[in-house]
Amino acid sequence: MFLHIKSLLNPDEVARLNAIAAEVKFVDGKLTNSTHPAKQNLQAARDGNALYSESVRIVANGLTRNQQFRDFAQPKRLSAPLLSRYDPGMKYGAHADNAYLPIPPDIVLRTDLSSTVFIADPNSYEGGELVIHLGTHQVSIKGEAGDAIVYPSTTRHEVLPVTSGSRLVSVIFIESMVKDEFHRTQLYELNQVALLEGERMQWENRVRMEVALQNLMRMWSAN
Repeated sequence: MFLHIKSLLNPDEVARLNAIAAEVKFVDGKLTNSTHPAKQNLQAARDGNALYSESVRIVANGLTRNQQFRDFAQPKRLSAPLLSRYDPGMKYGAHADNAYLPIPPDIVLRTDLSSTVFIADPNSYEGGELVIHLGTHQVSIKGEAGDAIVYPSTTRHEVLPVTSGSRLVSVIFIESMVKDEFHRTQLYELNQVALLEGERMQWENRVRMEVALQNLMRMWSAN
């Protein structure tokens, strides 16, 4: 299961990220995955400068304040959001994300979920769709600026070649408090029902549902 969040970032945040991308230094994306022959993109240099740090804060704040994201991902920790740019001819061939991501100085993040936050106006570039492979089917996604896609890191996915313009996104990896994807999906569905129906439920039934949800969280949460 994957989630499309509309307008995770507001227009001012999108505009600021585009301005940052026009100034920040970009380096070869193979620095973070040198073994993949079809990874051809650019990534913001993680050199501790103020612009890079600001881009991290903007995207991280957008995710952590979003209730839909919190209910879907049950996040325990996030990687630092990384600005990625695809110029004409660049792509990222089909792959699954690494199971673990070292975060200096001494944290190892388990990648349960991956997220792409779209920053460039989709009309400003051609190609560059995010394609998620689901069995024999493929889902092609090109979100509006400010939208986010969240999907299991176990899923085979790719970025199609950009043919004109520049695709600008931010990429994040999430370790969830609920490791099992099936369990996580059931909690999300129940939370959505509680959110939509809660005010119409009798108080006693609403409390009983909340107790069941919290107990499932206790039972299914990773140690």
